[in-house]
Amino acid sequence: MQVEISRDVFRLAQVFTISRGSRTEAKVLTVRISDRTHQGWGECVPYARYDETLDSVEAEIAALPAEFTRDSLMDLLPAGAARNAVDCALWDLEAKRAGKRAWDLAGLPIPGPEITAYTLSLDTPEKMQAQAAANAHRPLLKIKLGTPDDMPRLEAVRAGAPDATVIVDANEGWSAAVYADLAPHLVRLGVALVEQPLPAGEDDALIGMERPVPVCADESCHDRTSLPALKGKYDVVNIKLDKTGGLTEALALRQQALAEGYRVMVGCMVGSSLAMAPATLLAQGVMVTDLDGPLLLAEDRDNPLIFDDAGVHPPKADLWG
Repeated sequence: MQVEISRDVFRLAQVFTISRGSRTEAKVLTVRISDRTHQGWGECVPYARYDETLDSVEAEIAALPAEFTRDSLMDLLPAGAARNAVDCALWDLEAKRAGKRAWDLAGLPIPGPEITAYTLSLDTPEKMQAQAAANAHRPLLKIKLGTPDDMPRLEAVRAGAPDATVIVDANEGWSAAVYADLAPHLVRLGVALVEQPLPAGEDDALIGMERPVPVCADESCHDRTSLPALKGKYDVVNIKLDKTGGLTEALALRQQALAEGYRVMVGCMVGSSLAMAPATLLAQGVMVTDLDGPLLLAEDRDNPLIFDDAGVHPPKADLWG
């Protein structure tokens, strides 16, 4: 097999800010795998939170042996961005070789559209209210918080979009005391989910704490090996391909998480339609779909995913799978 790695940059439609910082573009790695007859491709987004850089992830992929399969890849690379791009490229390659869709190869029903969250960037309460008002027509809004003074922001978003379902992502930005203080207000303001309120290394504080709003593990959940440490702390797990290391592990994680009583959220890093395409298979019927990466971009791949009132649609074969 021939493996090609390239770096692509997609401009964002506007500055995107979370509690860790701001960005104006999405920098991704694109992997193409060819058997000299067919070519499959995948995309990953290296994430500094997990000690990943474009250079480090590219080096991991470049060090792969000449021959490998999706099964052997699980031992060759750890869960993370590098394995994600390669695994998804192999799924695409296998689909093209077989002349079938990826969901057929995975034994899944034909996927349909899923309503996706739309993320509002962290900003001043006034600007977040304006963002919310501009997107109040969307059924599901996700707001980035994670500071000690988030109540005015939360109140402002609810005022701007009184009818939308709202979920909150703190990106590990709260302490246990801040979260405990905010929790009753999350209920009052109709928040449907709170994502990773505490740092992953400090989330034992959630044990025994009342969770009036479902709490979702993001940074605390990567792959199936994460599940034992989540008991008693979380109600939902956020599955992202760049954390699991691809669709293969993500499907297995979803199955095991549901079997253990967790609900599932399917999320994403900020990437193109190519990065979201495999995740649309994973998102079928889950509690929350959060695959809005392409909606945050000023530019996208050719043959991008379709987003409409029905939600995000599965990819056409000329994009992926």
